[in-house]
Amino acid sequence: MNEVVFEVKHMHKTFGPTVALGDVSITLKKGEIRGLIGENGSGKSTIMSIASGKQKADSGEMIYRGTPWNPETMIEAQKAGISMILQEANTIPGVTVAQNIFAGRESEFSRFGIVNMKKMCEAADVLLKKFGIEHIHAGDPINLYNFEDRKLVEIVRCVTDETQILVVDETTTALSLEGRQILYKLIHRMAEKENKTIVFVSHDMDEILEHCSVLTVLRDGSIVGELSREEMDAPDAVQRIRYLMVGREIGDKYYREDYDTSHQEEVALELKHLTFGSIRDFSLTVHKGEIVGFGGLSGCGMHEIGRAAYGLEKLDEGEVICGGRKIKNPLQAIQSGIGYISKNRDQEALILEASIEENIVLPSLPSLQKGLMIFPKDEHALADQEIKALRIKCHSGKQLVNTLSGGNKQKVSFAKWSAKGSDVIIMDCPTRGVDIGVKQSMYALIEEMKRQGKAVLMISEELSELIGMADRILIMKDFEVKKEFMRSPDLKQTDIIEYMI
Repeated sequence: MNEVVFEVKHMHKTFGPTVALGDVSITLKKGEIRGLIGENGSGKSTIMSIASGKQKADSGEMIYRGTPWNPETMIEAQKAGISMILQEANTIPGVTVAQNIFAGRESEFSRFGIVNMKKMCEAADVLLKKFGIEHIHAGDPINLYNFEDRKLVEIVRCVTDETQILVVDETTTALSLEGRQILYKLIHRMAEKENKTIVFVSHDMDEILEHCSVLTVLRDGSIVGELSREEMDAPDAVQRIRYLMVGREIGDKYYREDYDTSHQEEVALELKHLTFGSIRDFSLTVHKGEIVGFGGLSGCGMHEIGRAAYGLEKLDEGEVICGGRKIKNPLQAIQSGIGYISKNRDQEALILEASIEENIVLPSLPSLQKGLMIFPKDEHALADQEIKALRIKCHSGKQLVNTLSGGNKQKVSFAKWSAKGSDVIIMDCPTRGVDIGVKQSMYALIEEMKRQGKAVLMISEELSELIGMADRILIMKDFEVKKEFMRSPDLKQTDIIEYMI
């Protein structure tokens, strides 16, 4: 485990005026699970995206297995043994699962230029079973599968016999509970039994402390600390890591500290006998000043309920009512005061080629209009207010969203509806991919929304988040509610899990 496999020396990287990495050096050893943690935009993903051939450094040196390393592409890096599971969706639409798994390796199944698809599918099915993924079939079109399952396909594609270094970049935020267990088993097997190196990029402190053997902390493009396994086991480890990440004390308050489940009598959002897809006769009432949480495993139906409440699903029967108005599409939802934070932010929540400011103010344009005009200074002021409130790391509101880190993109997605002042907020995995400091800010904002009499529908795969924030929690399984829990200081994750599985 002491054998060095990879070194970064004095690496620099900038994006315009933003310094992503400033004189970073790091050494990776065989058999270790190296955690990388830091606030959004701290540079942790940037280091490994350069190492895996996704982008180039401005300056610095990399040494892999004793020789200089400067890959031109991710395919070149993967063939040489460095694979990275990206945070963003990275499957190829319109082709099969097998074609995704063996993308760039078609020659292994070709003869005289013709690909033997049957042979490719058989090989892909063997790999899927090897990873413990029984429900995904190699011959199926990738589009049949949801975001979490496509992420599992990416994992199978990235990990080959040649893999010496596996970079897991915020991958667990896109996985279901079952998917996370598959990934955890994989990384421990690779590190402990095969003496390979794992670089685990995550914002989840519990995950980092449980699975990593050494931890590197970054802040503002620089390495500010490194903790051994013994230091990570110390009683004050969490406080120490938090301080290193943000450079200040962020306090102990994280989730709500009250257990007041009271709310106004007025109904803010009503779902009446919804039937669509696999959902049958589903009804729900959310009152003003109430936080309703939805929990469950992947494919339980909770994400579809959120989409239906925003008018994104075509209903066979039933209706969504907000403010006395039937909601049939997202435009009607916005006009009725509903905001929606999508789990699939790059495809549904953000316009990646537009600026931060343009994304934030988009739902608020009607309210900014004065006569026939919308004044740029009003747009700037509104966007700047949200950028500061959520600490979006950027050089200005004019910066394009596609240049931001995943966590900062999520902040922009949240900021749209915070700026709009929507009366009903549907949040589908709202804190996915954001750092601990921003999570704390978001939770405080959600708590303030309750005080203001807003209705919040929080869909989350994090039970701790639901227990910490919701007035009541609905647990779904097989597209129906199996159990409802009220907010209580005695409620534990173990009380809930049995109704999920």
